[in-house]
This record gives sequence, structure tokens and C-alpha cells, in this order.
Amino acid sequence: MTERPGPPIAMLAELTHRCPLSCSYCSNPLELTARERELPTDVWARVFREAADLGVLQLHLSGGEPASRRDLQDLVKAARDANLYVNLITSGIGLTPARLDALEAAGLDHVQLSLQAIDAEKADWIGGYSGGFARKLSFAGEVRQRGIPLTVNAVMHRHTIDDIDAAIAFAADLGARRIEVACVQFYGWALANRAALLPSRDQVTRAKSAVAAARRAYAGRMTIDFVPPDYYADYPKACMGGWGSTGLNIAPDGTALPCHAAATIPGLRFDRVTDRSLAEIWYDGAAFNAFRGHEWMQEPCRSCARRDRDHGGCRCQAMALASDPHAADPVCHHSAARSIVDHIISEQTAASPPFIYRSHKHQ
Repeated sequence: MTERPGPPIAMLAELTHRCPLSCSYCSNPLELTARERELPTDVWARVFREAADLGVLQLHLSGGEPASRRDLQDLVKAARDANLYVNLITSGIGLTPARLDALEAAGLDHVQLSLQAIDAEKADWIGGYSGGFARKLSFAGEVRQRGIPLTVNAVMHRHTIDDIDAAIAFAADLGARRIEVACVQFYGWALANRAALLPSRDQVTRAKSAVAAARRAYAGRMTIDFVPPDYYADYPKACMGGWGSTGLNIAPDGTALPCHAAATIPGLRFDRVTDRSLAEIWYDGAAFNAFRGHEWMQEPCRSCARRDRDHGGCRCQAMALASDPHAADPVCHHSAARSIVDHIISEQTAASPPFIYRSHKHQ
């Protein structure tokens, strides 16, 4: 019998899939939610109250680009009225000084700014959007001027990971208190660009050394988190801290997900916040209970000494690579599917294929 979970501490609210960028590594689903299917303001406000009652402390407002929502200020206020700590995850594009003033007045606690690259030409190439880098710099300056805490999310892959030292210094110059050096995870649209995005083993090894040195250099000034690419690991990461254990995602149409990519797993039944309360979904939802505990595990995970540390790894990655969400995460060297990952790595060539950009025109 699976033990009843504790309450979640964090919730990611994906307000919209609309976005001015066409990032080659976008992790959003292949089928994006259209504008007319997005939850209205009042429903989001009710969900925020339910989240606080459930035990959620941190709310992350994301997208797409959350600034695409004209009611963003109202959503921030509703979340703060529910006593949630509100973090805005944004590209910075579309957030004028006037809009930032309104968000600050509504109680915005924190900004997390995505960074495609540290120079304009490369950033615009990766994001598929001309002029985006200049807008990011302007926005970061406005955030700093207001004293709002800033985190930089520096997305790393084959074309940016060698710039890791410069990216960390860049974040420090922007006044960031934290930088998340996050290597692309291959879900959603990013999977279509894997051959163009997967770094080499040598690149990853150099990046780990660079992060270790930077942590010493910036100690007490800026926190540096590093999310290395899974494919070069010996053991899987504890994805989401364990399925349905610490956080949940709400998609733009109100679908409640145990993780960002959970909808890629066929056969799971997902509830919507328009049909059930958040507490019912968290504790009793079929999708949330699908991979809690140990009963679902196959060998070697079920008897592995690491099972309570990494929880079998990522279920979505097991589905994407081994076509079985119950299997051991294929990045684990104990997994019967590890050869799939090794084959992908071996197929990497010196020349990178061109990016396949995603289109948001239908939205």
C-alpha cells in the first residue's frame, strides 16, 4: 500500500503557451493550448487559494510567456492575497517599465529571467526572435533598479555550454542573486532538436569543473545551481524529488500534472482543476498516484539501494527512450535500456544539424 503523501510545497502555474519566442529547446508539449482554452482570471485565483490551503508555499508563474496574459497583474495580486510567494518566470519580452511597476505594486516577490545566450546574435538565433536580447537587458536593469530579487536561468546545450564562465559572470553583472545553469532536458520540442542540442562528454566535464570553480569564486555573493545533462550520468536524478511528492504543475487549460512532461505518458488519467479540487487531485488523482511509492517499480529499481534516493529516475524519460514509463530510467547504468542512451551519444557528429523552430502562429 502506497503511503499517503505529504502536501506539496511548490506549484508551477503555466498561465499560457503563447510566447513571442520560438526556442529550439522549448519543453512545452507538442500540442500547445490555444488562447481560448486558457483558464480565466477568477478560476486561477480560486486555484491559488486552494493551493495555499493545501500547503503550497511557492508559486511559479510560467508559460509560454506569462506576460502574454493581460491579467498578469491581477493574477499576481490574487496569489499574494492567498499568501503565496510569487516567482515570475519570464523572457522579459513584453514587460515594460509600466507593467513591471504594476506587478511590483501587486506584490511580486521574485523574477526568474531566461537567458538563451550571452550575446545578441546567438541569443536571437537560438530563440528564433530578433531583438529579444536587448529587451532582456533592459528588463533586467529595471528589475535591479526596483530591488526585486533576480534569478537568471541560463539554458545550456551544445552551442552555449562552452560559454558557462561568461554566463555566470554575466548573471552577476545583472545583479542576480542566483543563477540556474540548466542543461536542456529532452522533452517536448527539445526532443526534435536533440541532435543539435546535446553537448559532448568533454563539454559536460569542462562545465562541471567551471561550475565548481565559480561556486568558490562567487560564494556569499551568488548561488549557482547546476543541472547537468542526464545522458552522461551514471545514475538518474531524483526527478521532481519523487513523483507526486513535492510539487505539481497546472497547464493553461487547468490540467493538473505531476510534472511538466507527464502528459507524454499514455494511459494516465489527468484531472482538471475545473472538475475537482486541488486537494482531491493531489491526494486521490490517478495520475498523481501512478508512480508514488515502490509498488509500480520493476527490477532493478525495486530492490535497488538507491530507490529512495532517485525514485527510479524520470518516468517521462523512461517513456521517451524505452517506451515504458515503469522501466528504470535509461540513463542509469543498471538499466537494460542504457544502450539506447549510449547509441544516441555515439551518433553525435562534429557538425550540428540546423534547428527546427516551433511556431506559435496558430495561437
